[in-house]
Amino acid sequence: MTDDLALVSLEDVARLIAAKQVSPVELTREMLDRIERLNPKLNAYFTVTADQALDAARAAEREVAAGRYRGPLHGVPVAVKDLFATKGVRTTAGSKILGDWLPDHDATVVAKLNDAGAVNLGKLGMHEWAFGTTSDNVHFGPVRNPWDTARVPGGSSGGSGAATAAGLAYATLGSDTGGSIRIPAAACGCTGFMPTYGRASLHGAIPLSWSLDHPGPLTRTVRDAAIVGMAISGRDPLDPSTEDVTVADWLEGVERGARGLRIGVPRQYFYDNLEPEVERLVRSALAGLEAAGASLREVDWPEAGELIGPTTAVMFAEAAAYHAAHFPSRRDDYSPQVAALLDVGLGMTGVQYVQARRAMDELRRGTADALLDGVDVLATPTMPVVAPTIEASRKEDPAFRMASFTGIFDFTGQPAVSVPCGLTSDGLPAGISFAARRWDEAAALRAARAWELVRGEFPAPTMG
Repeated sequence: MTDDLALVSLEDVARLIAAKQVSPVELTREMLDRIERLNPKLNAYFTVTADQALDAARAAEREVAAGRYRGPLHGVPVAVKDLFATKGVRTTAGSKILGDWLPDHDATVVAKLNDAGAVNLGKLGMHEWAFGTTSDNVHFGPVRNPWDTARVPGGSSGGSGAATAAGLAYATLGSDTGGSIRIPAAACGCTGFMPTYGRASLHGAIPLSWSLDHPGPLTRTVRDAAIVGMAISGRDPLDPSTEDVTVADWLEGVERGARGLRIGVPRQYFYDNLEPEVERLVRSALAGLEAAGASLREVDWPEAGELIGPTTAVMFAEAAAYHAAHFPSRRDDYSPQVAALLDVGLGMTGVQYVQARRAMDELRRGTADALLDGVDVLATPTMPVVAPTIEASRKEDPAFRMASFTGIFDFTGQPAVSVPCGLTSDGLPAGISFAARRWDEAAALRAARAWELVRGEFPAPTMG
């Protein structure tokens, strides 16, 4: 496989498969070879399912040859974060406790990918129990950033970000509780799409926080994110958090571009204390969108920074509740970093949790959407920083800083898309995010695609 084919968009490789110009079997074999060559540098995969992947690719090839083409995921190699249950395949959540767990079922989002004909290459590395932003895992080793292997890839879906950016899958699944899709997307230079809370099923996903977890894709383009997002979305009777809201064709209108797009730029919080190069790249992106016909409007959201406290209260308390069967009784089976966070969760009071949940429910009932009156999307930096080094992250946990913007939209439940907005002078990616009203993923995707059209093609990391 040439790098050119390994790094094309999912949509482009799907066209080649549909036209029978590329064999799903050969594509899968070449992708597995690429994983064998590059994964030792990145540790993006914790488990590679080569035999199952080739079986799925052969089945896809037979179906395509017989004229039973299922759509743009058919025969396309993908991979999933190692907290989504996969029947008969080890699912660890990056933990020691689940190190040998073989589920007897597929997570709903995995089953939906299978139904679409996708070829699952394996399970992707992640932060232990999804409780962190570095994916520096004490049990499985650190996942590394393909732009600079001395740096973290973000987290908790670090393997998803690294594999997507490095061309080790055409799309990956992650989960986002405080930024765990969008942070790796920004750190690794790819697209990360978090749909509205309740849009995609959490059945079969090992939780960090039931009220905040969002499944979603990481891809190399916005259009690819829409394709995968549509495939995994929809009401699931096995997950009462999902809602029966029609999943529109998110590709319809996504090419409208910047002209007429109304972008809200929060006046408070999101543009404070950015690393200078991140601020330069994000403001340059906004200027580019404005030059292409978008209108920028400052939006007042004085309470934005105050949402960090209740977001933390919900996340940490629910994490402690989930882990009650094992923590603190099996403290030694947890990393010191995750154990310390669970200690904080155990210290949360019922009053703190109820107050935080009431604030969250009010925002999700319409208060947050009202902030978008007069605009289509809010534009923010994805992170205030670029990916830190693994060494620096071990001295001081960067989670609070890395997730300081993203977690707010997990709390409001609104959809958000992160796309690369450029490279720093050190050659590291930064991301810009677009958030929209609940259930209006189309607006967030349209804005992200509008920037993509202004920006042009984003480079891939050089992996050798």
